[in-house]
Amino acid sequence: MPANDPFDLIAHNQAAWDQLAAQDCEWSRPVTPDIIAAARRGVWAVRLTPGPLPAGWLDQVKGLSILCLASAGGQQAPVLAAAGADVTVFDLSARQLEQDRAVARRDGLALTAVQGDMRDLSAFADQSFDVVFHPISNLYVPDVRPVWRECFRVLRPGGSLLSSFYNPVVFVGDRDPRYAADGLIRPVYALPYADITALDAAALQAKRDRGEALVFGHSLQDQIGGQLDAGFLLAGFHEDRQPRPRFVIDGYVPTFLATRAVKPA
Repeated sequence: MPANDPFDLIAHNQAAWDQLAAQDCEWSRPVTPDIIAAARRGVWAVRLTPGPLPAGWLDQVKGLSILCLASAGGQQAPVLAAAGADVTVFDLSARQLEQDRAVARRDGLALTAVQGDMRDLSAFADQSFDVVFHPISNLYVPDVRPVWRECFRVLRPGGSLLSSFYNPVVFVGDRDPRYAADGLIRPVYALPYADITALDAAALQAKRDRGEALVFGHSLQDQIGGQLDAGFLLAGFHEDRQPRPRFVIDGYVPTFLATRAVKPA
């Protein structure tokens, strides 16, 4: 984008997710009353990637203070609250947060919803949470390292950060459907990836005009190394495959990555 472009990336992505929530997209579809009732009985699951969480990552939550970071939409936070956790959900999108509030009203759940940018958790005091649950979402901010620093700050000693993100290899290939139809991967974008610098002016403007969220493919140095630099110890690593491949590369490597990081006691 030109240096004098007044475009507000965060406001744009907020509006994009408000629009997706209004359209009942997959990540804005609240869980059913049956799922909440089962969670109250102790039968529940939340996901960082398409498959189940690895054993030992979050086996019980009763009594834990959990921050669901950039993960509104009426899905993970209400389930964790029904399972007995003290849950706060924090998200950029007001409409996504309303999905969580709606489930809480419907099913009589105690749940706190706060709007904001995942890079700034100043709404919360130091050492406020036992767990930060952060499913794939940091591709919507240009710099992920502030996210890890803020997660470290708001976690209590011994607390866990459970996060997921895309393998950055998914951002490398040409998105022209002609290559996909032929099963070809044509590398064209260097990592780290950013829509705002990698796309030509016409393609970027078209994406903005369509109201699509703009994304960033952060390097593993920033995703994993950034957690370590923030002070975390890596306690678990998980790979998962895309069940509905969108890109050719999805058929060859696990393109979902998840980490369990611990703040030293």
